[in-house]
Formats: sequence, structure tokens, C-alpha cells
Amino acid sequence: MLQRIQTIYLLMAAGVSAGLIYVVELWVLSDGTKVFADDHNYVFAAFLTSAFCSIVTIFRYKNRKSQFMLGRLNIILNFILLGFFVYQSLNISGETAVSEKGIGMLLPIVSIVFLALANKAIKKDEDLVKSVDRLR
Repeated sequence: MLQRIQTIYLLMAAGVSAGLIYVVELWVLSDGTKVFADDHNYVFAAFLTSAFCSIVTIFRYKNRKSQFMLGRLNIILNFILLGFFVYQSLNISGETAVSEKGIGMLLPIVSIVFLALANKAIKKDEDLVKSVDRLR
């Protein structure tokens, strides 16, 4: 059913992954240039893949096991993206000119939180259905 709490969580995760990447910069270079996610194709593709996976997960409501699995895959994708940002921030801080890290590097963490909450709600629904099936 689409009117469940996990739909809200998944929409928020998709909004963070697809919407906020245009608003929040990832980092600022030493010359004052702001770097957004769409400046790097692989980062942009990872964010859009995460958003697409969240939207697909919403419409898999009839099969909660695949919904849960897609949520986990999306969490793994966001952890990979977060690992790239950690690696990038360690490289940026090692350069001779000082750069600023942007708040956009925390977007995968926010998305992971929403996806974990959605998976928790999906698991709760699955447990409820299993408990009702035992009563039959």
C-alpha cells in the first residue's frame, strides 16, 4: 500500500538524493569554485541511481521482501558514495592550497538514515503479515 510510513521515508531519501544535490555544494576549491554533484559524472550517476532505486522501492509494495532488498542495496550504494567522499576529503585536505568541505558530503548519511527507517517500517509490516498468517 502506498499510504504507509515507509513511502514517506523513501520519498525523503529520493528527495535528498535527487533534489538536494543541485542546492548544496560538495566542496569549495581554493579559488572559490563550488563543486556540485553534477560536476562529476560518476557522483551524479550514483546520486541519481540512489534516487531511482528509492522510487522503484516505493512501487514494489506488493512484494515486501524485494522492497527490503532494494532498500539494502540502496544503503550499500550510499555507503560506497560516502566512502568516496571520505576518500576525496582526505585528498583535498592534503593539497597545498586549503579547500573547504561542503555540507553536501553528508547527503549520503541523511539518505542512509531515511532508508534505514524505511527498511525498519517494511520489516515491521512483514512481521505483522506473518503474525496474521499464523492465526489462520
